[in-house]
Amino acid sequence: MNKTLFPIRLVFIMLCAAAGWLVCYAVRDWDAHRALAVFIGLAIGSLVVLVDIMLKGFSLRGLSAITFGLAMGTVISYMINNSPLLEQGDPQIIFLVRLTLFVVCTYLATVIALRGKDEFNLVIPYVRFVPHDVDVPLVVVDTSALIDGRIARISRTGFLGTGLVIPRFVLNELHSIADSHDPHLQARGRRGLDTLGELRKNQALDLRIHESDVSKRADIDAKLVFLAQSMRAKLLTTNYNLAKLAEFHGVVWLNLNSLGKALRPELVAGEMLEVELVKPGKEEGQAIGYLDEGSLVVVNGGRGHIGHLVTVEIVSVLPSSAGKMIFARLVES
Repeated sequence: MNKTLFPIRLVFIMLCAAAGWLVCYAVRDWDAHRALAVFIGLAIGSLVVLVDIMLKGFSLRGLSAITFGLAMGTVISYMINNSPLLEQGDPQIIFLVRLTLFVVCTYLATVIALRGKDEFNLVIPYVRFVPHDVDVPLVVVDTSALIDGRIARISRTGFLGTGLVIPRFVLNELHSIADSHDPHLQARGRRGLDTLGELRKNQALDLRIHESDVSKRADIDAKLVFLAQSMRAKLLTTNYNLAKLAEFHGVVWLNLNSLGKALRPELVAGEMLEVELVKPGKEEGQAIGYLDEGSLVVVNGGRGHIGHLVTVEIVSVLPSSAGKMIFARLVES
């Protein structure tokens, strides 16, 4: 139990017991039953605290949905009660019908509002108490994109002109992965948390946490697609199965691997490059280096410069399964 809430709850129960004692002074017939009155006060206070504990996981968003449902149910029952259908008849029957309509309408409206609290959150955005610009295009980010880490580097460049939406259940999944006993999963989860920390430090980035949850872990992919549809947003993911699910539902998804391929420069023979030579090649005098996007560079006459950054001239470019293989010659300074 929370150390701050415990004394507050204890004081509340004691006040209820004192209220039961004081009631006996106001009602003279209860003067002989003060012990029972104190017990009733204690029971009422304990019951209220028990309800408070049971509502521990109840969020402000859920309370807003319930309030909205009660209001709509009351309006609907009021409209039916004042319709010509209940103008004539037995007053007792009319009273029972009105009471039944009020209870049924408020119950159904409340249940519907709770089931669709995500739609309620999207239809009435002010309940989130965050002023959002609805004209900004949005991108829903999943767990795999955060673990990938490239989104943080892209956001630092300033080319990202969209608002990033990270659902609460994605953060919960990321924390559960980081707390895993498997060292590989733990490393992936911590890398995702590091990415999230970098995104939060970027003051120029429009980062939004969407208060949404899922009842089952298997429903995460479906909920991500649903949120993207509801918010008219794109989905950023590196998960192939989730991407295909989004594509099936007509949601545009962003592929970081495609972006990386699109940013690779088109190299032709005769261009100059700077590359760091890291190891010797297969042929005599050759050395090997790599470009930032992973392309292999074979430099003739570069074996004596291994470990140094050199300027080379491209001789030819050959495509390969791993990218491009570039043959170059060393340019003497």
